Amino acid sequence: MSASEDHRYMGLALSLGRRGQGQVWPNPAVGCVLVNQSRIVGRGTTQPGGRPHAEVVALAQAGPQAKGATAYVTLEPCAHIGQTPPCAQALIDAQVARVVVALQDDDPRVNGQGVAMLRAAGVKVSTGCRAEEAARDHAGFLLKVNENRPFISLKLATSFDGRIATATGESQWITGPKARRLVHAQRATHDAVMIGAGTARADDPSLTVRDLGVARQPVRIVVSRRLDLPLTGKLAHSAKDVPLWLCHGKDANRDLISAWENLGATLIECPLVGRQIDPTALFQALAERGLTRVFCEGGGTLAASLLQADLVDQLIGFTAGIALGAEGQPGLGAMGVDRLADAPRYALQSTRQIGPDALHIWRRA
Repeated sequence: MSASEDHRYMGLALSLGRRGQGQVWPNPAVGCVLVNQSRIVGRGTTQPGGRPHAEVVALAQAGPQAKGATAYVTLEPCAHIGQTPPCAQALIDAQVARVVVALQDDDPRVNGQGVAMLRAAGVKVSTGCRAEEAARDHAGFLLKVNENRPFISLKLATSFDGRIATATGESQWITGPKARRLVHAQRATHDAVMIGAGTARADDPSLTVRDLGVARQPVRIVVSRRLDLPLTGKLAHSAKDVPLWLCHGKDANRDLISAWENLGATLIECPLVGRQIDPTALFQALAERGLTRVFCEGGGTLAASLLQADLVDQLIGFTAGIALGAEGQPGLGAMGVDRLADAPRYALQSTRQIGPDALHIWRRA
């Protein structure tokens, strides 16, 4: 294969892998393409729940045509025996001639061992094809492995002047229906959707992905130090049907903890920093439970605490052509920034129009 063909086929593997985002945690969302004599004979993506892996799916589709083929994989094939045999061995057993790997897997159970296993069996291996794109796609999994936290997207839907509600608290709806539908699609690409207690009380949201036919709903997470949340709202009524995790402080009322557990919620006690839940410890607890990608939808106090703690990897902004003025509620709470040099800064990745609104996405500078 030429370098341009490798680039093209790896692009297809990357697009396949993205289909699994939000559906496969705690595993990475991997894509795999098998090519034999310039013809695609197998395609695979990690399946919902994390099994089977992308390579196994592609090999099953290819059958005997996998012999002598080139496999394009967005992350190094696993080399350890878990719930299933290692994918590196599956590729060897299928007599694949060459494997093109976008990115090394930092998981200590793999970390070069998959590539070494393939080469030891006589399989040609190339690495680094479209590695930068693969690193973006697998950022959540790699952060979980290397920093014990998930990838965090912070979404804010605001007026032109950065307000999320009027002075009286009215917020539905600042942005239009097309923007709100896109938010559902963005939720679906994350393992969990997170809000603070104030947003839960004010909006009574369900936080589910609707009308998109997703196979696995994201976990709903509410950060509430005292668990002062409505026991009769949408989250409470659906706690047995869609996972609901409540992150609280050690001073939360024991009766409220029991009440939420009886409703079907999972309770996670987190240490405090001052009067707030420690955001770093919070996300470590979520990573330890397997989450790789979290979609935070505010409110302002929670969003500000995440930015202050330097935990936000991606900003997703929807801006509407409406102005609410200084008396409106700001999109972010107080952050104590006195100098511009101390403010969190992000690099613009893309902008586009969504109905009457503007979408802008920013990544760490």
